[in-house]
Amino acid sequence: VKNGMKGESAASDEELTSDILSHYSSASETASVLEEGTGGEQVDEQTAQEETEDKLKQCIDNLMDRSAKTRLAALESLQQAFSSRVLYDFLTGQRLTVCDCLERSLKKGGGAEQAAATTVFTLLCIQLGGGDEAEEGFKSLRPILTSILNDNSANIAARQSCAMTLGMCCYVSTAEGGEDLVKILALLESVFTSSYPNREGTLPSPKPGMPGLHTAALQAWSLLVTLCPASKLTELLELHLPKLQACLQSSDVNYRIAVGETIALLVELGRDIDEEFEVEDSEGLCECLKSLATDGNKHRAKNDRRKQRSIFREVLHYIENEDFTEERIRFGMESVYIDGWMRKRIYDAFKEILESGVRHHLQYNQLLRDIFGLGPPLILDAATIKGNKISRVEKHLFNSAAFKARTKLRNKVRDKRADVM
Repeated sequence: VKNGMKGESAASDEELTSDILSHYSSASETASVLEEGTGGEQVDEQTAQEETEDKLKQCIDNLMDRSAKTRLAALESLQQAFSSRVLYDFLTGQRLTVCDCLERSLKKGGGAEQAAATTVFTLLCIQLGGGDEAEEGFKSLRPILTSILNDNSANIAARQSCAMTLGMCCYVSTAEGGEDLVKILALLESVFTSSYPNREGTLPSPKPGMPGLHTAALQAWSLLVTLCPASKLTELLELHLPKLQACLQSSDVNYRIAVGETIALLVELGRDIDEEFEVEDSEGLCECLKSLATDGNKHRAKNDRRKQRSIFREVLHYIENEDFTEERIRFGMESVYIDGWMRKRIYDAFKEILESGVRHHLQYNQLLRDIFGLGPPLILDAATIKGNKISRVEKHLFNSAAFKARTKLRNKVRDKRADVM
C-alpha cells in the first residue's frame, strides 16, 4: 500500500509540474493573442493569477513531503516558476515558509535536493529584489550554505550550487564594501585557490569534479569583485593576477575559460582605477592567450576547441587593444548593451540562474532594471505594442530583400574565387 501511495504521490507531482508549466504557456499564448488584436475571449487575469498561486502553494506544501522524489519535483517546479515570471507580491507573504522548507532540504536532503534548493533560494532572493527580506533570508541560510561548500564529503553538484548561491545572494543583498562581502570573497577564494600552482610552479592534479567546483567558485568571486572599492581591488589584483595566469594551463577547458574571462575582468577593473595599469609579464600572458586562441589539439572535443578559441580571441583582443566586442540583448521593446567584461560577468551570472527567463526579468524585475540602469518597467497598452510590430507582409519583403542581398554577395565571392583559381 505504501508503494502504491508513493507512486500516486510522484504521479501527482508530475501532473502538478505539468499544470504549472502549461498554465505559463497558455498565459503567454493568450498575451500574444491579445497583443496581436486577433480577438478571442477576454481572460480574467485575477482568476488566472489565483489559479497560479494555488498551484505554487501546493508546490510549497510538497516541499515538506516525506518523499524525496516529491520534494525534488516541487523544487524543480518552483525553479521553473521563479525564473519564468516575477512573483514579488506572492513571495513576500510566503518567504518565511519557503525559507524554512529550503533550510530543511539543505540539512536533510540528498545532493540533488540540496543543489535544487540552493538554486530556488537564489531565485527567491532575486524575486525579492535584494531588499531587507532577501538580506534577512540570506543571513539565516548562509551558515548551512557555507558548511556544505566547505564539506569535502558533500555532493560536488551541491557544493557548486552553494558557491554560485553565496556569490549571487551576496551580490543582490549586501551593501558595497560591507563586512559580508569581504567574508564571502575570502570563503570563495579558499575554494578556487586550491587550483593555484605550488611553490615549484606546478599545477596540482585535479580530483574528479573539482574543476567544476573551482569554476563555480571563481565565477561567483569575480561577480563580487565588481562591488569592491579601489583599495580592495588593488590588493586583489596584486594577489591573484599572477596566479591566475598560471591557471590558464589547466587541463579543464571550462576552468581555463573562466580563468581567462576573470583575468580580462580584473585587467578592466585595474584600468578603471588607474589608467597606467599594466599586467605583470604582459608579453608572457599574451603569448599564452595567443596559444589558447589558436589551439588545435585534436585530443580535445571540437566544440570545446571552438568555444575556447572564440573566448580567448576576445580576451587577447582586449588585453592588447583595450577593445571589447559589444553585444546587444533585446527584450520587449528595449535593449541592454554588454559593453565590457564587468557588465558581461553580471549579465552572465543572471542568465545562468534565470536561463530563458532572463529577458522577462529584465523587462519586469525592478532589481535587474536597477542593476542595468533601465529605470522603472515600461507600461505599454495594446495599441502601442501593435503599432510597433512589423506586419507579416513587411517581414516577408524585408526577408526577401535580405535574401537577394546575401545571394548577390555570395555570387561576387564565388566569382572572385573562380578568377583566383
